[in-house]
Amino acid sequence: MNLRRMGIAAALLAGLCGVCQTGALAAEAARIAVVNLQTVLETSQIGKAAQEKLKGQRDKLEADLKQKGTELQELEKRMQREAMVMSKEAREEKERELRIKASDFQALQKKYRSDLQDLERELMGELQKEISALVNEIGKKEGYTLIVSSIGVLYHQPAVDITQRLVQELNARGGKKP
Repeated sequence: MNLRRMGIAAALLAGLCGVCQTGALAAEAARIAVVNLQTVLETSQIGKAAQEKLKGQRDKLEADLKQKGTELQELEKRMQREAMVMSKEAREEKERELRIKASDFQALQKKYRSDLQDLERELMGELQKEISALVNEIGKKEGYTLIVSSIGVLYHQPAVDITQRLVQELNARGGKKP
């Protein structure tokens, strides 16, 4: 009986070794690549164009807010200077106008912030679509099993990083300008 158990154990061990070797061969055949999307955004022409468009809009809105904020501060200073010579009714009316303008200013700040977030989402969505399409094309053409973002990857060999290649191909295509 011991001989029979040893034979079964040897057969199981041989089977497990075969499975392990098959799994090892499959792992060797898998081609995996890594992409640093932040680098793509910062160095590709299409990424730079998206950032410039966003920055231009942000600068425009900030300048408008700064002008309106200055106007609001001047109105408040003028009201404080003239408050002593105003009648109670006139002072209360000016204070009410000032509160309304301050409320409008805060609403405008919120609207501009929301507009910028919407623009950023739109631009990044377009960029993501273009990058995804190119990554899919590279993956299929070169037989990659998996292409992942470097975010969350603790270690990878530099040879599997296709970020610069992706940037070069995006630039060669000219990219859709956001």
